[in-house]
This record gives sequence, C-alpha cells and structure tokens, in this order.
Amino acid sequence: MMTRKYFGTDGVRGKVGEYPITPEFALKLGWAAGRVLSKMGTKKVIIGKDTRISGYMLESALEAGLSAAGLNSVLTGPLPTPAVAYLTTTFRADAGIVISASHNPYYDNGIKFFSASGEKLPDDVELAIEAELDKPMECVDSELLGKAYRMEDAAGRYIEFCKGTFPSSLSLSGLKLVVDCANGAAYHIAPDVFSELGAQVIAIGNTPNGTNINDNCGATSTALIQQRVIDEKADLGIALDGDSDRIMMVDSEGRVADGDQLLYILAKQALINGELKGGVVGTLMSNMGMEVALGKLGIPFVRANVGDRYVMEQLLERNWWLGGENSGHVICRKKVTTGDAIVAALQVLAVVQQTGKTLDLLLADMPMMPQILINVRFSGDTDPLASALVNTAVSDAEEAMLVGSKAPKGRVLLRKSGTEPLIRVMVEAESTELAEQWANHIADAVKGA
Repeated sequence: MMTRKYFGTDGVRGKVGEYPITPEFALKLGWAAGRVLSKMGTKKVIIGKDTRISGYMLESALEAGLSAAGLNSVLTGPLPTPAVAYLTTTFRADAGIVISASHNPYYDNGIKFFSASGEKLPDDVELAIEAELDKPMECVDSELLGKAYRMEDAAGRYIEFCKGTFPSSLSLSGLKLVVDCANGAAYHIAPDVFSELGAQVIAIGNTPNGTNINDNCGATSTALIQQRVIDEKADLGIALDGDSDRIMMVDSEGRVADGDQLLYILAKQALINGELKGGVVGTLMSNMGMEVALGKLGIPFVRANVGDRYVMEQLLERNWWLGGENSGHVICRKKVTTGDAIVAALQVLAVVQQTGKTLDLLLADMPMMPQILINVRFSGDTDPLASALVNTAVSDAEEAMLVGSKAPKGRVLLRKSGTEPLIRVMVEAESTELAEQWANHIADAVKGA
C-alpha cells in the first residue's frame, strides 16, 4: 500500500498555524476532497467542528475549497464527531468533515473525514485525495460553484438520535449524574440527553470560550469530575473529551472506569441478555485484565492496532458489535458507526438501571492488571527495536512473567509512536512493582541501544 503523506490514523492533525493546519492547506484540502467526492453522488458534504477558536478559520477555508470543486457545504456549527457521522448518513451526503483535534489542547486542530456510510474514509479514497493535493488548484465554472447552508437543528436531531439508543422500557429517573463536557463539542447536547431521559444532571465543562477545551477537564483529565461526584454525592460521573468520541465514567466513590472496563460491562450484559454477537475487539493497549475476564465468560477477544479506525476494521471483518480502546473509544456497532461517548454512556447506564447494580459492583469480577507505560525518545536515525540488547531485555521480562503460557502473569509491548521519535514501552504484570521493574529494565535497554 502507498504511504499517506498527509493523513494519519485520524485525519490530518497538527498545531494551528503550522503546516498542514493552515488556512492555505485547508482550502486546498477542501478542493482536493471535493474533486474526489464530486464523482460519488449528491455533491453535498456535512461540516461540523468542536469549540476551538481556530475552527472558524478552518471551516471557512474548507467551505471555499469545496465550493471551488463544485460541492455544497452543510454547516452544523459545534457538534460531536459521532454526530457528524450520523448526520452524514441521514442526509445522504457524500462525506462528513469534522474540524477537531479530539482530546488535544486548543492550539492544535485537525480535519477528519467520514464516508457516506458514516465510517472513516477508506484508504483508497484518502490516497486519491492526496493525489489531488499535489495538483495545481483550479475552479469549476461559476454556475457550477458549490453553495453553503446552515443546519439550524443539527444539535436537536442528534439529541433525539442518542435518546433513541436507550431502551424505551427504562428511565434514568432516580440517578444523579455529573456530566463533564470538556468545554467541547457536546457542551449543549450531553446534559440535555441525560436530563430528558430523567436523570438529575450537574453539568461541568459546559462553558467553552475557544481556548478552554480539554483544559484540566473531560475524559483526559478526570480529577475535577472525580471530586465533583464525591462532593455532590452523585451516583455516577460521565466525562467526555473535546469532540465527544471518548468517554470515562466515575463511580460514586470517585473511581474511574476506562474504556476497557466499560466494554467489559457491555459485553457481559449482552451475553446475559443473549444479544452478544461474536466477541470484543480491543487494541494492543487493552488491559490484560479485560482479556482474562472475558475469557472466563467464554467471550472471544482480539487485539487490533491502536486507533479506533483499526478497531472498526476488525469489527466489520468479523461482523462483531462491540469494540474499543482503553483511552475511551467505545464502539457499539449495532447502534453507531464510530466511537460515540454519549451513546456508550447510555448503554452502560441501561445496564446499571436494568441490573440495579452500581458501577463498582458491575466491575467486581474484572480486576485490572497494573500497566506501566514509559516513553523513550530516540534519534529517529536508528531502530532500537532491532537491537539485540532490547530483544534480550524483552525476552527476560516475558520469561519472568510466563508470557505465552496458559496462565500468563503479564504482557510486554514495544511500539514506535506514529507522530514522534518515541519508543513506547508498556508492561503489564500482577503487581505494580513487577510491572515497574521490567518496564524500567526494558526502557534502559532501549536507551542503551
């Protein structure tokens, strides 16, 4: 396969004002995408964004580029990434575009695409767009220029969709929830979804100002919601990230449940209800505790490469319904086409209401293995993973933890970062001490190489 020049695993991303996150590149990207997509049907693209101040600039540039290629833009304003995927399918658009850097700080931004089916663009389409980017930009005749429209009821449409994924026989009445919107795209959506289903909602992180997205709040910084749940004596906390495709939940004692734990709750209950299709797709970073707990229930488990697009690829290939990442992407493919934090939260809350059990009780039979991650920077000119010193250190660690045996006591993973000259050293073990010991041992070997 050809190597992508601009697209990463989740679109184009970087620091605003630095190539490629510039108005010039966004203009050319909109034109190039329009050239490719114009051959596919309705000549209509949905454009949504999160609450970063740079979203205005990039939105205008993309709209101009699409217009120059003859495509119409439908602008939603601030809207969660999964909402754009949903609206792309319901409006029969050729594609959806989201302007967001997800969980990153406000000074970063990104541009990612959804296909007409609400899934990440296929590789061949991304490569076709990249090929157009290398050509001189030109404009269609004036009478063929695209127009731009504002979708005034985008938030309301998505709110109703989310509510429709919650069982009609249940209610959230009696639950007190703290909902942290990360000052992001769901600030005007998530609180309404949960309150309209009957919950008492305390909303935080719902006052975006263009620069406070993900700032010490949301799914990537849970200290605020953990304390607020305790202070408010709430039943649960729900933390979203900036574009609402990641979720963390907090129990009444302030303990965080990550994507792996939420997946386990959903898989186990689906099995009990006779609704589980196949097994669960995790990633190379998924906690071994989930794998072991699912195994005890007889639920198949496979690991995909890190990135929700690779989880979705495995789900589609196997025709399974549940997958995700420990970072909070949870894909309920029976209901959505991508990771959706609000929909995932509703499915977990349905289990809570159906069983009458608290979050900690639902996770009682899934002990998490301590996981230590160390990032080691290298020059980029060498390949530490090919070093005999590193391979010996890994072999020693795996032998000590009986990796590959019927009852392994741990796991080792080394991988290169896709964005920086870093080797990520991850070790899971039965104890934190053991994981730290071998992680540091391997990290020292990487540094020595």
